[in-house]
Amino acid sequence: MRSPRRHPLLVPALLCAFAVLAARPTGTSAAVDDGEDTHSAADAGINAQVLRLYEDAAVATQQYEAGRREAEVQRAQAVRFEALLDRERRGIAVLNEDLGRIARAQYRSGGGLPITAQMILADSPDELMRGQRAVWQADLAVNNAIDKSRRAEQRLAADEAKAEAAWQELDRHTGELAALKKDIEAKLDQARWQLQGQADASVTAGSCRGAVRLDQPKTGAMKTWVAPVESYALSAGFGSGGERWANRHTGQDFAVPIGTPVRAVGEGHVVKVSCGGPFGIEVVLQHAGGYYTQYAHLAAVTVDQGERVSPGQWVGQSGTTGNSTGPHLHFEVRVTPEMGSAVDPASWLSARGVSLG
Repeated sequence: MRSPRRHPLLVPALLCAFAVLAARPTGTSAAVDDGEDTHSAADAGINAQVLRLYEDAAVATQQYEAGRREAEVQRAQAVRFEALLDRERRGIAVLNEDLGRIARAQYRSGGGLPITAQMILADSPDELMRGQRAVWQADLAVNNAIDKSRRAEQRLAADEAKAEAAWQELDRHTGELAALKKDIEAKLDQARWQLQGQADASVTAGSCRGAVRLDQPKTGAMKTWVAPVESYALSAGFGSGGERWANRHTGQDFAVPIGTPVRAVGEGHVVKVSCGGPFGIEVVLQHAGGYYTQYAHLAAVTVDQGERVSPGQWVGQSGTTGNSTGPHLHFEVRVTPEMGSAVDPASWLSARGVSLG
């Protein structure tokens, strides 16, 4: 018969093991958490990359526009050089004509005769001196005309070189700026769709990735109310109809590229963050006065549910998730947090000093 005291530490060890198992999450949950941590870091990287490329693209565009204006100045300068060259060419042609006239006149007046022949043919010393002075004057005029023509030709050659250099510099500078802008735009486009791919995967899985923490803009000097995006083109408006909606359109669409920072229009707090359904990834904020604003079809969110937000604070990045035909922000104003209670967002913002142009 076996003794019950053979393993005195067995029972306490088992109890400790059960306690550890009870305290830790299940293996599936732990794997998901670890994966989410990894994905969050990766997501934050691509989100930040999109924003950085936006900034680079903005700088490149500014440089391109400055270069374009500079190129216009250079182009005008090159045109002035060309006009100067035309005048110099016409001047040289006139000088050549003058040389021809002087030579013909000298030939007709006998200026080409040797001094010995002039002495023999002269009737008097005075006539000889007058003839000699005429010859000297003619020679001086010819020499001056030749020197003037040579100097003009030298200036013409130098100005032609300047004009050619101006055109070459113009082409080089414009080409460099265009190549830089094109390269940044290509990288930005690739990063945008990588961001959208991550968003689509989250929507398909029905699992929100959570807030991606990015460096927020300074909102201290912001107005009380702002537009939901800084730069945009308005597309579908409130109440418009079409095949895309079962009823009338319930919000205002802002056509913006994927990854565009989406801003809280006013102070409030986050009452909803979701990533499924027709709106794809969306954020709903509650504001004073009982109004709610919705930001839909996002590619990412940068706030968590329950978080307070300031006017102009980024709440997400635009995308094309859910029932969307292309990159845009669907912005909605409601009197309840759920759909079905929408009011005209353009009029609502206008009443708060924000005009959508």
